[in-house]
Amino acid sequence: MSGVKELGYVVYEVSGLADWERFGVDLLGMQLGEKTGDGFTLRTDEKAHRWIVTEGPADDLVATGYEVEGADALDALVERLRAADVEVSEGDAALAAARKVDRIFLTADPMGNRIELVDGLADAATPFESASLLGGFVTGAGGAGHQVLLTPGVSRETYLAFYVDLLGFKVSDIIIEELAPGVFADLIFLHCNPRHHSVALGDMPFPKSTHHFMVEVDDIRDVGLAWDRCLAAHQPFHMTLGMHPNDQMFSFYVETPSGFNVEYGWGGILIDDATWEVKTLDKLNSWGHMPAGPVAEMLAAGAANSKIGH
Repeated sequence: MSGVKELGYVVYEVSGLADWERFGVDLLGMQLGEKTGDGFTLRTDEKAHRWIVTEGPADDLVATGYEVEGADALDALVERLRAADVEVSEGDAALAAARKVDRIFLTADPMGNRIELVDGLADAATPFESASLLGGFVTGAGGAGHQVLLTPGVSRETYLAFYVDLLGFKVSDIIIEELAPGVFADLIFLHCNPRHHSVALGDMPFPKSTHHFMVEVDDIRDVGLAWDRCLAAHQPFHMTLGMHPNDQMFSFYVETPSGFNVEYGWGGILIDDATWEVKTLDKLNSWGHMPAGPVAEMLAAGAANSKIGH
């Protein structure tokens, strides 16, 4: 079955463009792509963009661009969606030009998130350069990264029918953890290429439609350097350094100027569908990934108890 091959790009509507440019370029190490009429784009590799940032009140994800393998695959996917009574419309030439793609079709997932199905995401005219990174971002066959989307009021059966049965994703694994008495994080992780997951979906306490977007670097030192930059800039951390048990990503979570998060990581495993076994796990984190507030309290208590310099 032809389906999505990668997460190509994301579109965010934000209320503070200057803060976002500083966040993406200065703190995360992305490259400014181009200024647009209502915002700007960010690059993490040779592609023209991976993030499209537009000005507006939403402060949230407003569209996800999923790329397929060529025109025939795009036609087949659109036909499959329409046969399942999913509304799909073709974007005009102006939208295709703005997204730097050959063709674009618009639809929505069961939560109402706008989905842009595209082929031919263009390369930029110049090589990718970061003023901050020692290495580079991990993209290629794995696409731009991964995102976690919240599914309030929508059953797992309903959204999997869209993402798996129609778009062609495959289940990687499931994590169900009781965060507090009666409060659960219940997430299912889906892949469409060797990256452990390109999207995860489910229920957890969070006020946005997206919990985070993950960018991966190929040099572990860049995780530490980005941590230091965010710390020095007083950027709020959602979770400290840690590791997940399923994709084994070593990462931290930093809050964007819009209130959702970026996971900044290294070392995520790759999936081989021939040997992969789907499992259900009971913990989101193997170690670390603690909320910043309690960690700050523990560090302050440790400093107060220190005998060095007293």
